[in-house]
Amino acid sequence: MNSIPVSEYRDRIRRFQANIRKAGLDAALVHGNESDFANVRFLTEYWPTFEAGGVFVPARGEPVLIIGPESLTYAQGRSGKIVKNIMKMVEYRESAEPEYPGIPVAHYTDVVKKAIPGGKLKKLGLVGYSVMTLPVYTSLQRELPKVELVKADDTLISLRIIKSTNEIALMRKAFQVSEMAVDAILGEIKPGMTEFQVIGIAQREIYKHGGEYEGHALYCFCGPATNNAISRPTHNKIKKNEVIQLNIGARCGGYSSSVGIPISIGKLPARKHRLVEFGLEAHFKTMELMKAGKPAASVVKEYEQFVEKRGFRKYMLYGPCHGIGMMEVERPWMESTSTYDLQENMTFQVDTFFYDHDFGLRWENGVRVTKTGVEKLSKKYMKLVTL
Repeated sequence: MNSIPVSEYRDRIRRFQANIRKAGLDAALVHGNESDFANVRFLTEYWPTFEAGGVFVPARGEPVLIIGPESLTYAQGRSGKIVKNIMKMVEYRESAEPEYPGIPVAHYTDVVKKAIPGGKLKKLGLVGYSVMTLPVYTSLQRELPKVELVKADDTLISLRIIKSTNEIALMRKAFQVSEMAVDAILGEIKPGMTEFQVIGIAQREIYKHGGEYEGHALYCFCGPATNNAISRPTHNKIKKNEVIQLNIGARCGGYSSSVGIPISIGKLPARKHRLVEFGLEAHFKTMELMKAGKPAASVVKEYEQFVEKRGFRKYMLYGPCHGIGMMEVERPWMESTSTYDLQENMTFQVDTFFYDHDFGLRWENGVRVTKTGVEKLSKKYMKLVTL
């Protein structure tokens, strides 16, 4: 299995520090947790379990990895070659809020002294702002009362948008594992199975073929629940002649994937078949519109015009792309209001969702932007499947 080398992590920290200085900040505090781990893991390879995690990065000097009271040996083994300074803080404990009597913990004033010896901290950028907890934020205000706290996600997110050769290799592997999981589902799915049982097949195959975790909450819906844009599988049973929606994603080396495909066991009614068929057509259209240098907003507007012209606009909730990388959904979103141009080695999840009152469908595959178009990170299941 490929992995990100230590040298690449250190280069990420250097480039992040350059952005911190450019933004006029003295340092940045990066926050993450078990489910939204990407910013912290991008810099340190640390992936919190139960607890949260943070990275205090000075504009110049060595960063400090901040962990909960239980995770020191875990953090040393996972991240010690990348970040030498690791400090425990109660603000990063489990949400059950244990007191940990007898375990020495640090405070933000200690972290600042370690990272900026003899220096001054006047302006601190906050990265991972949307998942930062109140205990973290209020402790910063209390312990560093003279420091200006500034939302600064762009200083780090801008580095994650363009993927490196190593990152792309891990994403290709993740999509390959996802396809293997879909292979197994198509070979074993039967009427009468529950949606949970189908997901169990996918989980077995993801871990069997080298995935470290699921890339997202795995989907299997059958029948009316397929019109849910976001949902979870249930004990609902698989039926013939119904749309069965699969969204199967593996995570490999920190990088996520998802293969979305509507299938059926037996023939679909003509109305449902037509929307599934058009969804695939629209899915390919999005990829056709993408290439480096093209404004993201133009891709969206041309896609929406295509859907409108073909008479399917009333079935569209949103579209057609969002970023993918360490998280299955990450910035940048591709919307009609987007103000950026596509760049080579951006990676997107082409996410084509249409729905009616009693069913829906999603075609979903990852792509890498190239100078002339896109590389399809998954293409095996961009086709109509009737079992």
